[in-house]
Amino acid sequence: MSRRVVITGLGPVTSIGIGVDKFWSSILSGKSGISRVKGYDASRFDTQIAAEIHDFPVEKFVSKKEQKRMDRFCIFALAGAQLALEDAGMTSETYPKDRVGVIVGSGIGGIGSIETQHEILRSKGPERLNAFLIPMIIINMGSGLVAIRYGFKGPNTSVATACATGTHAIGDSFRIIQRGDADAMIAGGAEACITPLAMGGFCALHAMSRRNNEPERASRPFDKGRDGFVMGEGAGVVVLEEYEHAKNRGARIYAEVVGYGMTCDAHHITAPLDDGSGIAAAAEFAIRESNLSIEFFNYVNAHGTSTHFNDKFETVAIKKVFGDRAKKIMVSSTKSMTGHMIGAAGGVETIVCALSVSRNQVPPTTNYEEPDPDCDLDYVPNEAREAEVTAALNENLGFGGHNAVLALSKLK
Repeated sequence: MSRRVVITGLGPVTSIGIGVDKFWSSILSGKSGISRVKGYDASRFDTQIAAEIHDFPVEKFVSKKEQKRMDRFCIFALAGAQLALEDAGMTSETYPKDRVGVIVGSGIGGIGSIETQHEILRSKGPERLNAFLIPMIIINMGSGLVAIRYGFKGPNTSVATACATGTHAIGDSFRIIQRGDADAMIAGGAEACITPLAMGGFCALHAMSRRNNEPERASRPFDKGRDGFVMGEGAGVVVLEEYEHAKNRGARIYAEVVGYGMTCDAHHITAPLDDGSGIAAAAEFAIRESNLSIEFFNYVNAHGTSTHFNDKFETVAIKKVFGDRAKKIMVSSTKSMTGHMIGAAGGVETIVCALSVSRNQVPPTTNYEEPDPDCDLDYVPNEAREAEVTAALNENLGFGGHNAVLALSKLK
């Protein structure tokens, strides 16, 4: 019999709040973290807005010396891990360090460092490159640095499945604990790609909103007037623990991870299947593994990117999964506030689901003004809702056709 796994620590690092209390307060109030880009001159770009983290207290998490050796995404990974461990009350005595592992992924990795160092190469020559360039840019360094800082010698790897990264990282960590290869895992995603090259690339795909004069209203999942996603940055990291050990140490348990589904559309490099069958299959796998009646599931944190096709086809998928109950399911996209955090999205949105299950509060989909006939579910428009959440799904889709779904519930 597989072991039970629970979430005991949360580490959100977002444009609307760092740490559980600030983050959740902002989510419930519908606060937007989206503004005009300040990190570089975006005046030549079609999209000039993003959900940047301003006034990030970097020295709370990383020393000045370390900062010179790390990309911003790695700093976010360390910040998310620190917050999650503190929230879980985990110390060096909590677990033998060879029984704690780490999977913190990223969709894009150290692209900011690539851009900066490439300019140095062009203007000053190879001898001026940062000696730490390669460790700064590789995606697995998020996991590596967390393990090095805390001495965690258990399973350690990384995930890079674009926008499904964070959910895959948590789901894979769930499996590791289930089968007994670790007793605790630090898992999630980190991203820092609000950079000229990354933003320019997404602009070239015509994937991002051009509502530059109304930044806070630009991300509008499921709304008829949506015109693309808005880039975000940060990290979402959770502490997963084997249930009996968490209970015995008196840990606060937010939710139990009861199911995990992963599939591939095998269809297109950027577009999801128009019948929603790929993400629907992943959701059905997660629900089936939970051994809970589908009636228990009453909240879905949707991928909900604010792009035309994602929101339309994800609505189709939810209907495919829940059938006649679909319109009774509460669905929301918190990307309307945090922006789309790419590889960190699944980590942050798993945190949202854990808090919804724990506190019986459902976050809104903000900027929902004009219903779309193709998107006709209960998207919890504009205002948070007090409602018992018995079980929730977190859904994420990534370029390449990657689908990942986690099922969370109150303790069974």
